[in-house]
Amino acid sequence: MNKLNFRTFDLNLLRVFDEVMTQKSLTRAAANLALTQPAVSNAMRRLKDLLGDELIQRRGQSLVATPMALDLWPQVRKMLKEFEQALSPGKFDASQTEASFVMAMADATAAELMPAMVAILEEEAPNVTIRCVPLSTRDPRQLLMNETADIAVGYFPSALAELNSMLKFEPDIEFEFERLFDGHYVCVMRKDHPLAHQELNLDVFCQARHLMVSFSGRSFGAVDHALTTLGRKRRVVLIVNQFFTAGQVVAHSNLLTVLPKHFLSVTGTFDQLKIVELPFELPKVHIDMLWRKRLRQPQAHAWLRETISRASTRAFQKIKLKR
Repeated sequence: MNKLNFRTFDLNLLRVFDEVMTQKSLTRAAANLALTQPAVSNAMRRLKDLLGDELIQRRGQSLVATPMALDLWPQVRKMLKEFEQALSPGKFDASQTEASFVMAMADATAAELMPAMVAILEEEAPNVTIRCVPLSTRDPRQLLMNETADIAVGYFPSALAELNSMLKFEPDIEFEFERLFDGHYVCVMRKDHPLAHQELNLDVFCQARHLMVSFSGRSFGAVDHALTTLGRKRRVVLIVNQFFTAGQVVAHSNLLTVLPKHFLSVTGTFDQLKIVELPFELPKVHIDMLWRKRLRQPQAHAWLRETISRASTRAFQKIKLKR
């Protein structure tokens, strides 16, 4: 294959290639593109010379794509659709698009949200692809700046507090956010835990052995901060970075943990757990979505956010009904 000069590469060749691959006919492709058949043949010949591959071969009355053409076509089609959506943002059609989105979420949030999200996609956007990546921080702004994710969904108290503060002085900040759900933390233990049938006061809570969920791996979290303000501390003997792991461990040990109450119904261990209100105050836990304002496909991203919002309404309403 000749070395391509992308500064002079004619993108119209890719439009012709896509139409030929779609129609499997030079005549039909020419008609759809409002070109003559010789013009389409010439475009395919130019593309062949640039790529060093025939791309299509005639076998009898049929056109057959080469392996290289079959590998190249999905990427070309995706690029052309994204380019079209960028130039005509008002024409985004979820039912026809082959867009792909990356969502950063913790395991618990994904378990709650994605079943409802998939149901909507199957009904309304069957060709949309969602890729979930782990959320290992309470401040996902760098993930969004690096374009590692298109949107983050989870609990970001410090980041949102900082953004709210910035909004008072600088309305045009880089990020936007939307509240999806409000919940609260509870203490969780196995049903036959030695403490399951007695009052869980502050002394009993602090003297127990604890499991802590920490995305970052740090050993001091919101619970420890709240206890410090009361002049108390707890004994953490295990730190994990997933809520599902916490649910499994607590269901089969004498450890206590503190989890969002709305998450417990999707742990798979709900019937093995006892839920007890905490003997001190903790701030509410919020599920928010956070994204950058400056987006390459604003209409597609607006559809994604609206879909996440609808999915969260379905998911968290179902969770409320299970309680």
